[in-house]
Amino acid sequence: MLRELYNQIFLGDSKEALVVTTLAIMLLSGFLLTRITKKLKLPNVTAYIVAGILIGPYVLDLVPQSMLDGTSFLPDVALAFIAFSTGEFFRIDTLKKNGMKVVVITVFEALMASIAVFFILHEVLGLPVPFSLVLAALASATAPASTLMTIRQTGAHGDFVDTLLEVVAMDDVVALLAYSVAISVAIAASGASGGGISSIVMPIFTNSAVLGLGVLFGFLMKPLLAIRRSTDNRLIIAIAFLFAFCGVCNILEISPLLGCMSMGMTYINLTDDSRLFKQLNYFSPPILLLFFVRSGASFDLSSLLGAGAVGSYPLILVGIAYFLFRILGKYLGAFLGCLLTGKSSKVRNTLGLALIPQAGVAIGLASLGARTIGGELGSALETIILSSSVLYELAGPASAKLALYLSGSYGDTVPEERTQERKLSQMELILSRLESIEKELPHYGVESDELAFTLAAEEQYVRSAMPARHRGRNLRY
Repeated sequence: MLRELYNQIFLGDSKEALVVTTLAIMLLSGFLLTRITKKLKLPNVTAYIVAGILIGPYVLDLVPQSMLDGTSFLPDVALAFIAFSTGEFFRIDTLKKNGMKVVVITVFEALMASIAVFFILHEVLGLPVPFSLVLAALASATAPASTLMTIRQTGAHGDFVDTLLEVVAMDDVVALLAYSVAISVAIAASGASGGGISSIVMPIFTNSAVLGLGVLFGFLMKPLLAIRRSTDNRLIIAIAFLFAFCGVCNILEISPLLGCMSMGMTYINLTDDSRLFKQLNYFSPPILLLFFVRSGASFDLSSLLGAGAVGSYPLILVGIAYFLFRILGKYLGAFLGCLLTGKSSKVRNTLGLALIPQAGVAIGLASLGARTIGGELGSALETIILSSSVLYELAGPASAKLALYLSGSYGDTVPEERTQERKLSQMELILSRLESIEKELPHYGVESDELAFTLAAEEQYVRSAMPARHRGRNLRY
């Protein structure tokens, strides 16, 4: 009713005005809700989902169904950006440096959550295999935003924080792999009358093909994104590659996630060009905002709180089971992984508490899964992930802060350590920052007089920052 009145007063019969105005409402509502969640120290993703629910059909009804149907491409595009950015963490030198400990912990905590969720859904509740399998794969994903925010707020550091950051960086990669295999197996199991060997071979073949295609795109990006191209052109070419890859995968009915991840991994290892990933991170926020708001607007609130069901069980019961058993699986998996890799008891006992949040990647994968599975099961899948993600993001910061405190990563001893670090030399921090900025700038050569001037300026700055008793000494570079 409210949307009809809104259309009559402001939009009339113009479809163009409806689309543009709806996009503006989605963007503004998402932004305005972040002003509230910021006060509550909650991540922006929570604000975007809640904003979508508020302007969706169950509250203000400002987003027409035609708009939701017309923007069905947003999950593909949003996840293309997320997956490509995930590829940056797969630097070969970093993987060699960290060894296998982080890999073992990540695999255990991710897959144990999937096993726990699949057990409760299929073995206990008796839900269909395709639905249980896909939802179990989604359980492996973790949202690092809440955890990273809490680390910054507390100033925590140490072995626990280092391990946590490395695990959450690789966690979504495991989730992408698990989902790609799970959705392929689910499709084969539901589509084939007898299942058989094809339900195992085809997922392996399709995922291998999309990985290879992503590597090919990564190789093609290197010569086209030459370092001397302008920033605008580099961004245009990169986005064109991501859109083209999504289009090809859509035509072939293959998930683009693994391919985009392998594209980013190939490009970063060939070029070591982290500037491109920063550019895409600056460009993607409006797209991700629209995607999460749209997900909130698509949230089937009536099926969760009303008569919606999966099999013979109410949807809210299935959601509660998913919520609790994912937390149990994450904690148990992190504990076993740390135990096998010889981590200290403080890390072993508390790491699982910091892996509770779930949002970005899981919501995007749920949207793709809902579209792939279709029908009531697809809608139920997305509804469970959206509702549980809100709960996870509400409980995540508190549990992460508790984990940091119990692990001794911050407290009475940490502020003194941070003070000593600041006393080392603020001048060194400034020079280090200048050096990092200089490395990010294109190198066009430096004239000898410019180099001499720069060295003289740096020497003068260093002398002025030194105590008077040292200023007469010669400085060596």
